[in-house]
Amino acid sequence: MKKLLSLCLILFGFVFNSFAADEKETTPATDETPKSEYGYFALEPEIVTNYISNRKKLGFVKLSVELMVKNQEDLVTLELHDPLLRAAIIEVLGNQAEEKVKSLTGREEIRRECFDVVNKLLTQEAGKALVVNLLFTSYLYD
Repeated sequence: MKKLLSLCLILFGFVFNSFAADEKETTPATDETPKSEYGYFALEPEIVTNYISNRKKLGFVKLSVELMVKNQEDLVTLELHDPLLRAAIIEVLGNQAEEKVKSLTGREEIRRECFDVVNKLLTQEAGKALVVNLLFTSYLYD
């Protein structure tokens, strides 16, 4: 009896799986679903630089930066201008006060400033602003 019950369960599972597979195949594919063309470019290695500190000890910030572009073809342009963009971000960070680096609102202001500087440089070098968003994926300070 147990063998018969086990056999029935196995057959039921097989039939159910084949029915589910047929259901997936008959579902019409729509071309209306938007395909994401966004791409991300990581500035490697992480950026480590000093900021203006009020203490005797030198303050530093270490962060990972990701640049989001609308078209993946723009990643080649970002790779070409990587040293320029990296230097600009380091300069922005080096001019920040300790209070701004250590606060959440200050961090967002720094991110916005970096975003504006990067797009300004890309407009000068590539003819258009390519970066849709600039993300700090890691942000450590001391």
